[in-house]
Amino acid sequence: MQLMRLLVGFALWLVLSAGRVCAQSSDLAIKSNRGKELVAAGKFEEAIPIYRDLVRILPDNPGPVMNLGLALHMTGHDQEAVAQFQTVLKLQPNHLPAHLFLGAAYLGLKEPAKAIEPLKTFVRAQPNDHEARLLLGEALLSLDRFEEAAKQFERLSVLDPENPKAWNGLGLSYEGLANRDFQELGKVAPGSAYWLVLVAEARAKADQYPRAFYFYREALKQMPALRGVHAAVAEIYRKTGHSDWAAQEEQQERGVSPQTCSDMASGRGLGAAGNDRTVEPRTDARVRPQRLECDFRAAQYHELLAESKGVRNAETDFWRTRAYNELARQAFRQLAQLPPSGEVHELLAKIRFGQRNYPAAAKDWQEALKFSPESPYYQRELAISLSASGDYEHAQPLLSDLIKRSPESVELNYWLGFTLLSLEKAEEAIPFLRKAVKGDPGMLESQRDLARAYLRIGLVKEAVPHLRAALPIDEDGSLYYQLAQAYRRTGQRDLEKEALVKFHEIQSSKTVEKKRREEQIRITPP
Repeated sequence: MQLMRLLVGFALWLVLSAGRVCAQSSDLAIKSNRGKELVAAGKFEEAIPIYRDLVRILPDNPGPVMNLGLALHMTGHDQEAVAQFQTVLKLQPNHLPAHLFLGAAYLGLKEPAKAIEPLKTFVRAQPNDHEARLLLGEALLSLDRFEEAAKQFERLSVLDPENPKAWNGLGLSYEGLANRDFQELGKVAPGSAYWLVLVAEARAKADQYPRAFYFYREALKQMPALRGVHAAVAEIYRKTGHSDWAAQEEQQERGVSPQTCSDMASGRGLGAAGNDRTVEPRTDARVRPQRLECDFRAAQYHELLAESKGVRNAETDFWRTRAYNELARQAFRQLAQLPPSGEVHELLAKIRFGQRNYPAAAKDWQEALKFSPESPYYQRELAISLSASGDYEHAQPLLSDLIKRSPESVELNYWLGFTLLSLEKAEEAIPFLRKAVKGDPGMLESQRDLARAYLRIGLVKEAVPHLRAALPIDEDGSLYYQLAQAYRRTGQRDLEKEALVKFHEIQSSKTVEKKRREEQIRITPP
């Protein structure tokens, strides 16, 4: 539906400006005009039979075939729409709108690999078209082709700097590239000081200061002279209320050999957005890590990436990962600074939900609804975020209303069932959780919560198969324990013993691991 909204304006222009059907009779002219009127009014479903008739009568005329494909695409019949757009391209290979909508239809079918070539064809011919470039970027991003996607979103951010999807796509592309280089570092230097620093930075970003402290300390054991690490530890000390320890750590940072960058800066591009970048990529392993560090300290991230292109070793993977992380942060910062809109809040909500910051996600969905109060998508996501954050009282009426409109939705049935169960309304929750399990048996959270609901009302035998189905997501042994209790209550002693053995194994390993981690991640003095 979102894709349809994006293209509907262009679709209307396409149909209304398409070449006239060669009217072999007044009936054809009437049909053609009626089809255009329906499309102009957004009544695509009603236009379909009219264009089917026109295509039957004029099978070699690309106009009616294109319009039929367009009406089918706008009503979600993308499989059939693809066939129509392909027919148009057989009749007229250079028909640019057919290339665009063929790519859009493939995206609607969740076949991004097939969407790329027709979208590239359109973008090459119309390089300044915002919507086509956005679709191409999203197709590439969905296939983890991050470098190509970043190029599309970079260009789009220049063409349409107020478009939140441009900055969101750019940030996600850079995040993907950062993760790629981090994975490469894990291959060439697993557990190295460079690897440990990147893990520490990720933990610090998530406000997991004890864990970040531990990884920074481990990195310093390997490379005491690694610049910036003592300063990062000092920042953790300050944020955890140890300013005296922070001062000592800063003193140690000053004792690290300083980096001299002035002699490396000559002949370099400025690196700011929109400026020329004059650095040629290096294709050998002789790039100096010191130069990459200087680029990073000067925030010349694109220069760093060009300098290290094609080189694979621990130092270049380290600095490339950091550069991409910084570029991702810049993109998301631009997104957050855009004027308020439903779309901006939608993207921010998705980011925060992915970070498990559910209360913040709910607030952004509430803000999005101020711009589109009737949007069922925004209403659904708000209800889910409220439930995920533990605000069940406010989530329940929203979910109850939404499920009246979409009674077969697996997602809504699960979240309403989960919410009712969390409100101690197990009997009311069961019908919704049953429907969720039936609709998607592989959704193990539904299996788990249906079992929990059955147990709460004493239907032990009914709970057992769902407990067993949910065991792959049992992280702490609680499901094995509940299963053992269910076996005991149904007289299956041997199975009870097996489940208890597994429960004790998980608990034992978790206890040992927890103790080890607690010993490791304590924030200690310098």
